[in-house]
Amino acid sequence: MFFQRFTFRLLAYLLLINGMGVLLVYLIRNTHLYFSMTGLAILMICVILNMYFFINQIKEDIKKFVIAIKTRDSTLNFKNKATRGSFPELYQSFQDILKANKDIQLEKDSMFQLIRTILEQVPVGVIVVQKSPDQNESSEIVFFNQSASTLLQVPTYKYWHRVKNHLPAFTQEIDKIQQGGKRFVELKIQDKLIQLSTEVIPLNLYAKDYFIISFQNIKDEIEQKEAEAWNRLIGVISHEILNSITPISSLSDTVSSMVMNKDYLDAEDLEDLRPALQIIKKRSMGLLDFVKDYRLIAELPTPNLEPHAIGEILKHLKILMQPFAKEKNIALNVEQTSSKISLQLDLKLIEQALINLVTNSIHALAGVENAAITINYRLEANKLAIDVSDNGKGVDQDLIEKIFVPFYTTRTNGSGIGLTITRNIMKMHQGNVEVNSVPFERTTFSLVFKYI
Repeated sequence: MFFQRFTFRLLAYLLLINGMGVLLVYLIRNTHLYFSMTGLAILMICVILNMYFFINQIKEDIKKFVIAIKTRDSTLNFKNKATRGSFPELYQSFQDILKANKDIQLEKDSMFQLIRTILEQVPVGVIVVQKSPDQNESSEIVFFNQSASTLLQVPTYKYWHRVKNHLPAFTQEIDKIQQGGKRFVELKIQDKLIQLSTEVIPLNLYAKDYFIISFQNIKDEIEQKEAEAWNRLIGVISHEILNSITPISSLSDTVSSMVMNKDYLDAEDLEDLRPALQIIKKRSMGLLDFVKDYRLIAELPTPNLEPHAIGEILKHLKILMQPFAKEKNIALNVEQTSSKISLQLDLKLIEQALINLVTNSIHALAGVENAAITINYRLEANKLAIDVSDNGKGVDQDLIEKIFVPFYTTRTNGSGIGLTITRNIMKMHQGNVEVNSVPFERTTFSLVFKYI
């Protein structure tokens, strides 16, 4: 609407100026009315100046409006011109846009304050650092919540180099995962050991690089988990030791009473002693094997990491385990043995872990019709998993965590260390063992590796 009015007024100015110009030329050529000519010329100049100021005023107001939008200036006001100006619709539009811009900014500021308040209240340390484009300049800390200050026992610094000077051990660990990732960090602050679960997330906003550091003290949770693990382990160990010590102690008393106060033993006494001593020997050997198994768990070698193709590993495992599975009438299906995808791993240790899983599957398939084991791999995001699946008796949900406890076993003649060793091997490869079980339908044990 205001454009139509602007065009109309501009045309009116131009027509008026042209008409006055034509009239002035006519008077100059055909008359001697100098007074009229002078008055008309002055009037024409006034009209031209009026048109100039009219256009210039609108141009200046538009310029002010654009600058106000760019600089987010909410103080500019066109309210008077919106009611009494030449173009009320134009200035009313300016006023509405400025108000909408101000409301948006207030909403953004309110949301920012809300997020800031939430981050100040959470028991997780959060530090947001803006990377400096110049390596010689220190990166600026744009957010440093109170929990971070309390956990690290430092002030809320403004620059990252001050944190480096105060806590070099912490910042060195952060530098190792500055491109993104998680890390467990142990720090000694004011003679107190804290254990931090730390994560760094890199971010690029408006052509500026940031990294967000979040961390929390998990020392209490770790100690609780360690206590629970020790309790479970002690319970299993004490059960195994008592199972061996009790008959040994009982038979020792029997043997002692048989030989007590006797200078010699006849054939009948020797016949009675022989089975007792054999049982004592057998239980002693069982106890010795138990201790050897414990040492096997505790003394796993350090992995020698080398690149190996997944297909190579699966092909070798198939050759190794096929005879054992065939002997038990179990179909062993190993897929994707031609895959060229490779991982950094210790081949001997990973093969041992896979052998443990396949052996467990074979035992779980005892007495199952159409028994089958399938070995495959899959890629998910930044992880690679080698799956060993079977249709055996599976694992009940309440036993999934217990099966990884050393010496815990559901088999009659099982040692209870296979899955423990497998999990330890995967931990040494920065991976994990995952279990998904639906008894007598499908049970899958997965070796999960990081794959970037």
